[in-house]
Amino acid sequence: MFMKYAMAFIISMVPLIELRGALPFALLVGIPVIPAYIVCIVGNMVPVPIIFFFARRVLEWGADKKFIGKFFSWCLKKGHKGGEKLQAKAGRGLFLALLLFVGIPLPGTGAWTGTLAASLLDMDFKTSVIAVMLGVLLAGIIMGILSMCGVSLLSESEFIKNLANSFN
Repeated sequence: MFMKYAMAFIISMVPLIELRGALPFALLVGIPVIPAYIVCIVGNMVPVPIIFFFARRVLEWGADKKFIGKFFSWCLKKGHKGGEKLQAKAGRGLFLALLLFVGIPLPGTGAWTGTLAASLLDMDFKTSVIAVMLGVLLAGIIMGILSMCGVSLLSESEFIKNLANSFN
């Protein structure tokens, strides 16, 4: 059972997958809803301070490097673009905009991108973390409801049974 929790925790820390992929995985492999929710939220929030304080510096440093430059530049552009969209839509309501940006589970709008955007917009650390945390909680509720519906539909699948049994 520990392996299931560890996998859900690790998956929730992976960029682009985050809680949106970890929570359905956790429920599919048989982790109860509340523990799955907690593990995935904590896992999704672990990288946030690191991203806030170091990602911008690392991306700016690597943007002109030979092998990593294109990827780092792409990440910076994505962060700037996300930040500009947030600022344009939000005006003074940047906190709420960041919360909703992270909380509505669409591709590329999770804690990683939201935190990078907050860092690029020079938002206050505490305000950013609270907005991202509330957004992750919201995304967790949405994904939990959608996942429970999907898991109940898939629970009779042999593939799902084999997946769940592989972690026992």
